[in-house]
Amino acid sequence: MDETEFWELIDSSREGAEGDPEEQADLLVERLVQLDPDSVLDFARHFEARYNRAYRWDLWGAAAVLLGGASDDAFDYFRCWLIGQGREVFEGALHDPDGLAELLDDFDEEIDGDGEELGYAADEAYEQLTGVVAPDLGLPPQPTEPLGSPVDFEDDEALAARYPELWDRFAPR
Repeated sequence: MDETEFWELIDSSREGAEGDPEEQADLLVERLVQLDPDSVLDFARHFEARYNRAYRWDLWGAAAVLLGGASDDAFDYFRCWLIGQGREVFEGALHDPDGLAELLDDFDEEIDGDGEELGYAADEAYEQLTGVVAPDLGLPPQPTEPLGSPVDFEDDEALAARYPELWDRFAPR
């Protein structure tokens, strides 16, 4: 599976789920079980590589603005959700986290920002296909610390200064 096929699966599942991350995960599993196990592992490698690429302080700060705070787990699930938004949003967020203000049509705290189930879709599909747990993907682990400069998630003034567009559009009032 190449990168284009990976993003096509992400996009088609998101569109089919009308933006609901849990429904998107279910649709993704349905689509992945139609592939062979090696293709599912390729998908998992693409997903994991992007998940690890997004382990950055600047994205964590953007997540904190959008979510009104972001614990370790919340940021993990946010990264899965961000991948689920598709290539344009994902790559745009990596390029300029504050640019999410323009890239996102809307952000509903009730359903957006938490793509935990998306992170398990390939594992679930692989297990359904083979009856065994997916093997190690052979990728380097994510760094022990996020890349970049730490962000103080408790300092609203600093967050507003670092993410002015996100803050103006999405910060809780």
